[in-house]
Amino acid sequence: MRNSAAYLVLCLVVVVVVAVVLPEEATVKVNAVTCNPTELSPCAASLATSLPPSPACCNKLREQRPCLCGYKRDPNLNQYVDSAAAQKVSSDCGVSVRC
Repeated sequence: MRNSAAYLVLCLVVVVVVAVVLPEEATVKVNAVTCNPTELSPCAASLATSLPPSPACCNKLREQRPCLCGYKRDPNLNQYVDSAAAQKVSSDCGVSVRC
């Protein structure tokens, strides 16, 4: 349980760092979707624990689907998008990521 809490804190820190590090100009619109990785913050608990993703997480993941390949190509985000936990959340939400 202690490791889960530490991982959750780490994920939340990553979301905050990404929000601060990525300038507003880096936000890209794709098919009327604003690509912003912080939009996936409802998924942080599922990434940090074995909890299933919430409906809010799955909705945001579906909304951000056009952006996911861009996140995979971003060296600052790739390690999070390609993690086993992220792949499980994507699978649980029925969102495939093929780039």
